[in-house]
Amino acid sequence: MTATPGQTVGPFFHYGLAYDGDCVLVPPGSPGSVLLRGQVLDGAGVAVRDALVEIWQTRPDGSVPRDVGSLRRDGWSFTGFGRACTGQDGRYVFSTLVPGAGKPGRPAFFAVTVFARGLSNRLFTRAYLPHDDAALAGDPLLSALPPRRRATLLASRDERGFVFDIHLQGANETVFLRYPGQ
Repeated sequence: MTATPGQTVGPFFHYGLAYDGDCVLVPPGSPGSVLLRGQVLDGAGVAVRDALVEIWQTRPDGSVPRDVGSLRRDGWSFTGFGRACTGQDGRYVFSTLVPGAGKPGRPAFFAVTVFARGLSNRLFTRAYLPHDDAALAGDPLLSALPPRRRATLLASRDERGFVFDIHLQGANETVFLRYPGQ
C-alpha cells in the first residue's frame, strides 16, 4: 500500500467554518468588553487573506468557562471560544473579555490556533497580555525562550484592547507550540 499524499488545511474557511457571532464572545460595548485584533502575515510580511484564527480563554477571574453555546451564541453566556476569518488585509478581530490568570502568579493569555492555506496542520500559539515582569518571568514557556522569540508571544495594549499580529514565517515568526500527539 502506498500512502496518500498529504493535503494542506484551507482555503475557503469563510464558506464552511464561519458562523453568526463567531468572533463575538461578548457584545461590543458590554461591560468589560475589549477587542483582540491583529493581522496574519506570511514570511515576507504580506497579509494572509482567508486564514482562520480561533481563541480559547479563561474568564476574567481565571476560571475556565464550561457554558455551552460556542457555535450558537445566546447573547449572554461566555464560552471562552471564538473564531474569526481574516479579510483581504489579513486582519481579524474578536470582541471578548480580558482573560484572568489560570494560576496565581502566572500571566493571563489567549490560546490561539491558526488555520491557513499552505499549512499542513493548524498552528498553536499564545497571546500573552502585558503584565508586570515578575508574572511574565514566572511562566515556564516564556522563561524558556530567548527575549527576541519571547516578544513574538506578547500582545500589546491599545485604546480598544489588545493587538496580536501572527507571523507565519520569517525573521519575526511567531513562536508556535507542539502538543503531545500532534
